[in-house]
Amino acid sequence: MAQEIERKFLVEGDFKSSAVKQTRITQGYLSSVPERTVRVRVKGDKGFITIKGIGDESGASRYEWEKNIPVQEVEELLRICEPGVIDKTRFLVEYGGMTWEVDEFHGENEGLIVAEVELDSADQEFEKPEWLGEEVTGQVKYYNSMLMKTPYTRW
Repeated sequence: MAQEIERKFLVEGDFKSSAVKQTRITQGYLSSVPERTVRVRVKGDKGFITIKGIGDESGASRYEWEKNIPVQEVEELLRICEPGVIDKTRFLVEYGGMTWEVDEFHGENEGLIVAEVELDSADQEFEKPEWLGEEVTGQVKYYNSMLMKTPYTRW
């Protein structure tokens, strides 16, 4: 079983000058119940379907399964997704030997910028960039599946 371990933070400074890549992402949810989210996504010129399980108590670790699918199939599935589409640009930033994924949201989530780092274990040490703000790991309102229901601009 694939296990995803990540920590999530708000961003409060300039990260773009350190970005090595950026990709536009559009995604929707076929299911957004906490026990299992089923997401379809167009990331650049690639399509994906992802299933995630419920997180552990800390919210840092949960089951994740992902498979590439044709972009055309993602576009078809987006038509039957739950209301609300996530639109964001993902920046990859190398820092302290880690790759940070920094998502700058657009549309109804405009103004929200969140950084995630994937870890090998829940207790793994890592260096924090100076542009990191408050840690929001496990805070459900920052999950993409919740941002489509209650966008950041409505908080």
